[in-house]
Amino acid sequence: MMTGKRKRLIFVMALAVSSMLLLSGCGLGKMAREHQASQGGPVELKLAYHLPQNHYLSQGMERFAQRVNERSGGTIKITTYPAGQLYTDKSMNDAIMSGGLDMGLNSTAMWTTVVPALNVLDVPFLLNSYDAVGRAMDGSLGRTLTSEMERKGVHPLIWVDYGYVQFCNNQRPLKAPEDFKGLQLRGYGQIPAETIKALGASPVTMSSSEVYMAMQRGTIDGQTSGTTAMYQRKIYEVAKYLTMTNHAYCEFVLALNGGSWERLTEEQKQIVEECARETRDELREQTRQQDRECMEKLRAAGMEVYEIPPEDLPLWQEATMQVRENFIRKMGDLGRQLVDQCLAANRN
Repeated sequence: MMTGKRKRLIFVMALAVSSMLLLSGCGLGKMAREHQASQGGPVELKLAYHLPQNHYLSQGMERFAQRVNERSGGTIKITTYPAGQLYTDKSMNDAIMSGGLDMGLNSTAMWTTVVPALNVLDVPFLLNSYDAVGRAMDGSLGRTLTSEMERKGVHPLIWVDYGYVQFCNNQRPLKAPEDFKGLQLRGYGQIPAETIKALGASPVTMSSSEVYMAMQRGTIDGQTSGTTAMYQRKIYEVAKYLTMTNHAYCEFVLALNGGSWERLTEEQKQIVEECARETRDELREQTRQQDRECMEKLRAAGMEVYEIPPEDLPLWQEATMQVRENFIRKMGDLGRQLVDQCLAANRN
């Protein structure tokens, strides 16, 4: 007859064996999933963006997801979460870095606290044409910025153009740097604030949602942003003068969590990259059109538009040179490299 002590021993041993089998099964399940992915099996990816669904960048992300889903033959399934449904622009980057989100479209300005090198895009008067921007982002500048982001465990898939940055105000035409003196202008970050100060105005910090009311009440005299944002926010109702300075360039980046990227096979990566490049090129052309179309819409809505003539550009560069020098001083050798890469793109 089996003693009580022996029964308890057998029970404990059986429990241990069942636990080992359970853990082994979990491990085998994970290994099976990883093997399936390595063999080109279905990989599900979540893609988030905070822009409204009707924005042309948002529509580009939807086309990108559809292309990947179709061309991968069902081995990749990208599900999109638009208009901040999953993450806001402020919470998105942490989610990408932690792996809580596979991929997201966000402005480079929101990445600058993590990757300070991205501030180079706000340094005034570095990239003097859309073609120069394309050469820089597709060439050495883009490669350097990609390396800096990859240090944070993030894989930038494509750089997505959003357009040039301009100035508007409700006091007077801004046709030369000295015209800025005494104005209070809202900037959207550290370097935009330095640029405003270098031009002789006073920078004011506030969210974009507060700008319209602040200009209407006279709390601020103007602000800096792209023409698409000005038109969407109806800034033409509270600002009379628009100066097309093209002094900085707004980029977004479609970035993946490094682990999510490595889940893809080489063939899957190739499909994703191909679809991303096609989308990037479409959006690049749309951005050029939107910048000009929105400028004309602002003019039609009553704003007085002034475009800096090419021969005056050196005056503006000289007035804001200290912003460039401060950036280089703060970033060191990397800062000098980034600036030189921008300037080289102008010469090609």
